[in-house]
Amino acid sequence: MKSCGVSLAAAAPAFSDEEKKMAAGKPRGKTKEGTLSLTAEEREELSGLDSLLFGFLNLHENGAKTETLLLKAVCCYESLILKAEGKVESEFFCQLGHFNLLLEDYPKALSAYQRYYSLQSDYWKNAAFLYGLGLVYFYYNAFHWAIKAFQEVLYVEPSFCRAKEIHLRLGLMFKVNTDYESSLKHFQLALIDSNPCTLSSVEIQFHIAHLYETQRMYHSAKEAYEQLLQTENLPAQVKATVLQQLGWMHHNVDLLGDQATKESCAIQYLQKSLEADPNSGQSWYFLGRCYSSIGKVQDAFISYRQSIDKSEASADTWCSIGVLYQQQNQPMDALQAYICAVQLDHGHAAAWMDLGTLYESCNQPQDAIKCYLNAARSKSCSNTSMLTGRIKVLQAYKAHHPNTEPVLGLSETPISQQPLPVHMITYSEVDDLSSPAKRKRISSPAKYLEQLRTDRDHLNPTQKLMLQQLESQFVLMQQQNTFTLPHNCTNLTSRTEEPWRRKLSNSTQGFNKGQNSHLPGSNDEQPSFSTDPALYLQAASTNIQTSHRMLPTSSITQGLAFNHLSHTATSGDQQGICCTKESTPSGNRSFVPEISSHTEDTPNGCAGVKGFSNRVQQLMAEPICSPNSRDSTSPNLISDNPQMSSVLIGKANESMMTGACDKVNSIHPESHTKTNNSVASLHSSVISTTAAKSADQTTTLGVTSISSPHIRLQTVNGKGLENSNSSKNTSLPMISHKPDSPIIPSMSVSIYSNSTEVLKACRNLDKNGLSNSHNLLDKCPPPRPPTSPYPPLPKDKLNPPTPSIYLESKRDAFFPPLHQFCINPKNPVTVIRGLAGALKLDLGLFSTKTLVEANNEHTVEVRTQLLQPADENWDPTGTKKIWRCESNRSHTTIAKYAQYQASSFQESLREENEKKMQHREYSDNESTSSDNSGRRRKGPFKTIKFGTNIDLSDDKKWKLQLLELTKLPAFVRVVSAGNLLSHLGHTILGMNTVQLYMKVPGSRTPGHQENNNFCSVNINIGPGDCEWFVVPEGYWGVLNDFCEKNNLNFLMSSWWPNLEDLYEANVPVYRFIQRPGDLVWINAGTVHWVQAVGWCNNIAWNVGPLTASQYKLAVERYEWNKLQSVKSLVPMVHLSWNMARNIKVSDPKLFEMIKYCLMKILKQCLTLREALITAGKEITWHGRTNDEPARYCSICEVEVFDLLFVTNESNSQKTYIVHCQDCARKASGNLDNFVVLEEYKIEDLMQVYDQFTLAPSVSSSSS
Repeated sequence: MKSCGVSLAAAAPAFSDEEKKMAAGKPRGKTKEGTLSLTAEEREELSGLDSLLFGFLNLHENGAKTETLLLKAVCCYESLILKAEGKVESEFFCQLGHFNLLLEDYPKALSAYQRYYSLQSDYWKNAAFLYGLGLVYFYYNAFHWAIKAFQEVLYVEPSFCRAKEIHLRLGLMFKVNTDYESSLKHFQLALIDSNPCTLSSVEIQFHIAHLYETQRMYHSAKEAYEQLLQTENLPAQVKATVLQQLGWMHHNVDLLGDQATKESCAIQYLQKSLEADPNSGQSWYFLGRCYSSIGKVQDAFISYRQSIDKSEASADTWCSIGVLYQQQNQPMDALQAYICAVQLDHGHAAAWMDLGTLYESCNQPQDAIKCYLNAARSKSCSNTSMLTGRIKVLQAYKAHHPNTEPVLGLSETPISQQPLPVHMITYSEVDDLSSPAKRKRISSPAKYLEQLRTDRDHLNPTQKLMLQQLESQFVLMQQQNTFTLPHNCTNLTSRTEEPWRRKLSNSTQGFNKGQNSHLPGSNDEQPSFSTDPALYLQAASTNIQTSHRMLPTSSITQGLAFNHLSHTATSGDQQGICCTKESTPSGNRSFVPEISSHTEDTPNGCAGVKGFSNRVQQLMAEPICSPNSRDSTSPNLISDNPQMSSVLIGKANESMMTGACDKVNSIHPESHTKTNNSVASLHSSVISTTAAKSADQTTTLGVTSISSPHIRLQTVNGKGLENSNSSKNTSLPMISHKPDSPIIPSMSVSIYSNSTEVLKACRNLDKNGLSNSHNLLDKCPPPRPPTSPYPPLPKDKLNPPTPSIYLESKRDAFFPPLHQFCINPKNPVTVIRGLAGALKLDLGLFSTKTLVEANNEHTVEVRTQLLQPADENWDPTGTKKIWRCESNRSHTTIAKYAQYQASSFQESLREENEKKMQHREYSDNESTSSDNSGRRRKGPFKTIKFGTNIDLSDDKKWKLQLLELTKLPAFVRVVSAGNLLSHLGHTILGMNTVQLYMKVPGSRTPGHQENNNFCSVNINIGPGDCEWFVVPEGYWGVLNDFCEKNNLNFLMSSWWPNLEDLYEANVPVYRFIQRPGDLVWINAGTVHWVQAVGWCNNIAWNVGPLTASQYKLAVERYEWNKLQSVKSLVPMVHLSWNMARNIKVSDPKLFEMIKYCLMKILKQCLTLREALITAGKEITWHGRTNDEPARYCSICEVEVFDLLFVTNESNSQKTYIVHCQDCARKASGNLDNFVVLEEYKIEDLMQVYDQFTLAPSVSSSSS
């Protein structure tokens, strides 16, 4: 087992010295003070224990010896740290963190890790530390930080032996965060890895299938589920869950056939699921819903009863029972069932709606209004507007009928406060129902009434009054013979959960035999998956019986870090997390909910986990704080030993408060210390010439206070924590900030060394067989987004004027200062006005009419969007502003889109004529008032279609158009010697080729930076205008933070910034109109988003100026993409070598950056080559053609240069499906199934490296 890199070697001398002083003449293992000490054998054994064993080391089955050793080690370490007053090597704290993690003592583990982090400046080199820290964050539901920690592990060590576990957890967390594209990618990366993991391959395949279902890709989901059922030796619990999902999907999804066929298939699947797992209350409930939908009332009742018998009481089940009673014209029984539902889950919108409909049908509008109001207040309510309208109708009715007699008997007291009538079920009765051992069947309302009549003489006045009321209700209800109620139990969001505090059993393998409720969903609603806890990753060794306080059921995470199998839009009383934007407001979503001090009193108890496999265990997480809060800090817990608290915190605070430990925590991006704005990437370490430091601006961050029987956190308020000596209060040590990395990492050779010296240095490296080194050999800090520039801009500077140049002649367009002005990093955007007129460009060649005549069948990518105001972005209902920008993809042809564009224009003319007619009919004041009110109304929004990414790269099809663009100045041309993208040697569509955009008013290009931060050129063809919004490159980190807070991926998601958020964060926004003939130059790294004002076409492409700034930002984004597991469209390694071959560089900064990257790449190629030869792996010459595209790994999509790893099968078929070294070794540890192909002779690379020298500048050569 590979150690974490923090062995006990450094600790051994310290232990030996202490032991010699304290243990002379004392019994073995004891010192003079009675303190335990470690023997040499124990230290040796401990050296192999670190975070990599988490989840694989069983301390409770034949692991007692290891557990005892770990406990002893923790005791020894704490004793030594106390004796040394915390002045020990940082490795002690890292090892202590590992030991506590393996013992599942998460508070102490987190505390020790944070102490190590504060002491170790190059903490990022320790992959096992980052992995352990990520596991602890994951345990506390701090997904925001867990994701960052895991990503950094994969960045610094792509071949990390627990990479599969990391990909699995990342997939699950991204699934929770609704980043489905990233989730799928990580699941697939986990699936192809042959290393061990805490979930089996079939369980990962199930997650992929459910991910398709979550995205409403029902046919793909159905195919994946059915394929999973074909697996041999499929575990029974997996089979039962797959069948359950197929059954519920057939019941819910119209796309899977006609109603009769769907219901028949659904029932068959659910019956088969129950054969595999007869104790699944969820499957019984689903079966009841299916029987109810086809009118088999008796079978439905039986199924619902079985569901209640097999699992805890569910609000969904009781609501469905109520609907069934209502349909059978048994209103009192229906009332009783609905009351059960809302008592189990007071926020159950569907139950309140059904109850309101019941009261309304019984002529009790006031009580119906109360129920509808409760439904509307529920977070799960999806049709608030309909309820609001219904409430207004009832209020109007009540105003005209003030003397309506109550039938069902709710008083005027608000429903949430009034005492329940006798016939309603009390909380204690509901609790009895939830316990199979104590379950009581409820008598019918008629029996309640009969009982009261029998005891009439013994009733008190209040009960007599209630009896009279019940008698009158019963008579009136019997007179209601013809009312029917819709089945509103379709958008239920019951939060009821089984109490997961109960002991865990190990009676099942694979999946949980216990059952959770599922939220019934409407037929047009996204079906989801019922929670099966055994699919959750284990937090550590199995069968740990731990008691935790219940979390508030209204919290998003529901208290479990890995309840990832929740039904996304229709989850019932599951432990899971709703995974869709429909179920959770995206604007203020928190990964880690705050804890309510009254949680234990909630009637919504938590769901019980009845069984786990021997190696898959549920995480019992306790949330710390919201990472999405700007004032939040990382969860950071310390020992409950007061002395250790003072050592771990107090000493650190002294240095942190004075700025002596000014270190930036890259895992906690909420820190506000001013740092270098550039990404601290592997390449940018040599690019940056200065590293801004701010030791006196260390920010103290606050943490929400938590009350827990196990953990007590104290809010950090900026004061020292040395006084935290209470054994009941465990305080958080403050997090200081780390300075930026050195400008140039230490290297054995400099960039001015020749290739022979580089080769010699590589051969002197230790030979360890096949290399596990970083992509560019030397480890460098993981990149991170820049913090907001300091000092912040004043509010009156947040709407700066847009730099604009007005051209009058061709001479103006070719004037050299224009080029220099555009590429100046101080100008994030430049608008060149009147360019088309000055150069006499024929823009008509790009008009819709000409395009149709030239190539009417050419493909157009279509984005379906909502027509909204340019400076706002609302959710589809128009009730709140959001960042997520809906943009669904499809395809059509130029001819068809041109027809849509024309019809849209004609429709607009018709609407304008209608408005003119209204002007004639009404007065000016009335018309103006009506118009303004229409503008204030938000939603429902009109749907529009935006034709985008139309490829004009074919010089045969678009010869005239491309020839016209050669009239442009060289610095904005598609192809030119000074354009870096022209030196790639191959085509990247839309970057070094032209793309066309066809727009109608409202068409949106969402917020983004250009691929690899290259510059962009955009010309408006007209006839309409476009409105642009631009933010300087230095603020992209702020926008990245906003995207994370809104559950959006900055690089991959579709988002439209809320200007109010940006102004509040002191982010400047350039805003301007691009008219026909105007050229917009977007400088390197600039963030921008665009909306069409009128009907227009645009053409655009990217250019790469030959500047240090452009190259620096391109390489930084290349590294950031690698960290985020996103493919870089521009292969910067390939491009750098081509630049060295083709370009003479006179700028010293640019030369040093390119030369440094070449040296790193050359060292990597040489080292990997030597390692392969040493291991006896043959390298086969393959070569490459000049126009051949750069190679990317087919698995992880990183660029692969020179040495290609291709499977034997792919090589024999000459398909050459490329793998990087890391992915190849994950599939085949010894590379037995791979052939290594070489594209470049090492002598050729060395020659290019040596010949790339700094060229004399123009000024020096002329002088």
